[in-house]
Amino acid sequence: MTDEAHRFWAAVQDRCPGLLPERDAPLLHAGLLRLLEGGDDRAGRVALLRVLGSAYRGFGLRPWHAAAIGGALLPAPGLRWWRAWRLIERTAARVGDGPPWWPVEVIDHDRPADGIAVLTVRPWRRLPYRPGQAIPVHAPRRPGRWRWLSPATMPRPDGTLEFHVRALPAGSVSGCLVHEVRPGDLLHLGAPADSGLELTDDHNADLLLVAGGTGLAPLRALTEQITATPGCRRVTLIVGARTFTELYDAIALDKLQQAHDWLTIVPAFSDDPDAAPAEHGTAIALATYHHRPGQHVHVCGPPAMLAAARRWLTIAGVLAEHVHLPVIGQR
Repeated sequence: MTDEAHRFWAAVQDRCPGLLPERDAPLLHAGLLRLLEGGDDRAGRVALLRVLGSAYRGFGLRPWHAAAIGGALLPAPGLRWWRAWRLIERTAARVGDGPPWWPVEVIDHDRPADGIAVLTVRPWRRLPYRPGQAIPVHAPRRPGRWRWLSPATMPRPDGTLEFHVRALPAGSVSGCLVHEVRPGDLLHLGAPADSGLELTDDHNADLLLVAGGTGLAPLRALTEQITATPGCRRVTLIVGARTFTELYDAIALDKLQQAHDWLTIVPAFSDDPDAAPAEHGTAIALATYHHRPGQHVHVCGPPAMLAAARRWLTIAGVLAEHVHLPVIGQR
């Protein structure tokens, strides 16, 4: 704990004894300062607010604690502090009960491609989530910053989670997770949130899953979910990459393909001159070719890919209610 975080906790303790556990003070202190500073993109700000809203509920905070916490945080809390506190209160009203965050240990860190890492983490206590959901992730080396990631697998019996991360040019958290984090390091996860990609119970339609880059992660988790669900649903998974060498999860995808006859995996290479004709093109272009009436289409990838999906899937005749795009945690 830094001296500043300790002083914050001591000041809260003096005003409201027992309100805040000492071990949790650094995360809350850093998150509140980050919220007041601003500067995050919308997705990062939403992730931070969700974590702070969960902390509000988890620590049993109430409106009358605003003055005590603001006074411990700032020399003279002003209008900006009261606006931030109201944002946290509104977020707390929309989140469920549970821990504000889950400490996790990194147990494996693989670099399958340039700028991409596959992290396996083990929570200290089991974190419940559904495939397709997004989870705020925090690295201690980047205090106060949280980034949405989606697990690449269904919940496992041993409680571990797998995340796929691409280091973005302006992404301090993603860069840290790819280039700096090592096995044995401690991270924190916030409460899972629906992203818009989850499978719903109101349809058992065939699926067309369209992934770009590390947007593959939640769609691979959906595929695993289907393997555990009885039925005759057929799935086509299109995996977009510029070249074959950027197809970072090829081994896991090949195992899925070999194990399930209801699954068809189609690589889409936009810039590989050696790609076969049926595999050459963008993921969205191949999606319009492979789409069949009645399929539900789930798309996850970078913002440009999502914008292309909105346009071209509509032109291709896909019903709007059959298109599922992430509303948070966009890559």
